[in-house]
Amino acid sequence: MFRWGVLSTAKIGREQLLPAIVDSENGVLSAIASRDLSKARALADRFGARHAFGSYEDLLASKEIDGVYIPLPTSQHVEWAAKAIEAGKHVLVEKPLALDAKDIPPLIKLRDQKKVLVCEAFMVVYHPQWIKVRDLIAGGAIGRLRHVQGAFSYYNVDPKNMRNQLDLGGGALPDIGVYPTVSTRFSTGKEPLRVQATIERDKTFGTDIYSSIRADFGDFELSFYLSTQMAARQVMVFHGEKGFIEVFAPFNAGLYDHHRVELHNQNHTEAQVFRFPGTQQYRLECEAFVRAAQGGKDRVFTLEESVLNQKVIDATFRAGNKDGWEPV
Repeated sequence: MFRWGVLSTAKIGREQLLPAIVDSENGVLSAIASRDLSKARALADRFGARHAFGSYEDLLASKEIDGVYIPLPTSQHVEWAAKAIEAGKHVLVEKPLALDAKDIPPLIKLRDQKKVLVCEAFMVVYHPQWIKVRDLIAGGAIGRLRHVQGAFSYYNVDPKNMRNQLDLGGGALPDIGVYPTVSTRFSTGKEPLRVQATIERDKTFGTDIYSSIRADFGDFELSFYLSTQMAARQVMVFHGEKGFIEVFAPFNAGLYDHHRVELHNQNHTEAQVFRFPGTQQYRLECEAFVRAAQGGKDRVFTLEESVLNQKVIDATFRAGNKDGWEPV
């Protein structure tokens, strides 16, 4: 069994990844680390981990750990990913991995030197609903793809939440803008050439709280909006000449809506509904990561893909400061 260690007691870990690791078929939760040892011990006891550490360094030095999951604040992802790689651990790090694409190539070099697996935690690419979307598009189910439309929003004005703290990497684009981008790239196998964007920032927090984005993929266009201060909504629609595909809970299936994909024909007279009840995308992510780390052939989200996705986010921020198109 692959022995996992987790750096921090962050909410995403407590609510999603730790349960996924515990439920997985090929991994075991071995240790939790926190700068507050009592918090680490309490979470370790809650999830049955044998070890608790009062520092991240102590966990990385442990011989009881094969790989780590890093759900630290975004601004600390690159730093601790690098330290974990140096320690010879496989690394699954929360998205976004970086706040600038240029910070990722040094991790690629380090990964290759240490011969470990390092992945950004995009759970959506492991969900069968997105594999279905990709296969439908590739199989010509909607004919020529012309437009992708998306939305991702929630309401959060808590000043203590890291999503509202600029120095920790908060903001809508880093937190959720990555999802319409990565799911479109995954489903189509295409990369955007240029982007346009309108970005609004919170006057108190300084973080981006609303964006309207248009991305030119050459053969088709992606348009989507994001917000951290609007009513919760998620949707992705892939519109082609012969039909369209709608994903009703594209990123948090089971929370925003059911695990459901609908394929409609050209005249809207027929529809196929694909359901994936009970799918645990975080568990699938963890199991695929472990198999790949142990030499399997599972497809995982590579650091090279992380560079491409982050370039889109970087270009979007630049586009928000000008009129017209910004090249990716």
